[in-house]
This record gives sequence, C-alpha cells and structure tokens, in this order.
Amino acid sequence: MVALSRSTPRVTACPLPPVRGLNREQASAYVGVSTSLFDEMVKDGRMPRPKRPNGRTVWDRLQLDRAFDRLPGGDIDEGGEWDVET
Repeated sequence: MVALSRSTPRVTACPLPPVRGLNREQASAYVGVSTSLFDEMVKDGRMPRPKRPNGRTVWDRLQLDRAFDRLPGGDIDEGGEWDVET
C-alpha cells in the first residue's frame, strides 16, 4: 500500500464535458449574436427550436453547431472583402 503525503493533491472528480443544453442567453452568446437576433433566427428557422425538458427551455449545443454551419458566408471558395491577395 502506498501512503499519500499531505502535499499530494487528491483527485475527487473528473472534469465535466461541455454543457450540452444551453439557455436562451447562453445559446445566443454561443453563436455570437444578441438574444433578439437569436429569437428572430429561431423564428425564421435559421436556428433550431428549443427542447423543453420538464418545463425548462434549452437549446442543444450540437443542433446549434449544425445550424451555424448551414448559415451563409465563410466558405473558402466564396470571395469577399476580407480576402487577402497574394
């Protein structure tokens, strides 16, 4: 048996994975827009509708990722004012 010294840190828990369910403020911040724009994006279908477990309103982070990937712009082959000419 190995005795732990008082200076040896004791691990009591594993780090938690990233939160999957985000509230409205967290979800809007996650995709980088204001809550009012986020609400508009949910209403017009650009962002997913929330899930409602036990009366809570939460957005699935993975669904937000997929919706964000479908937004226009940022494609490599798409020209734009931020392109750098070499």
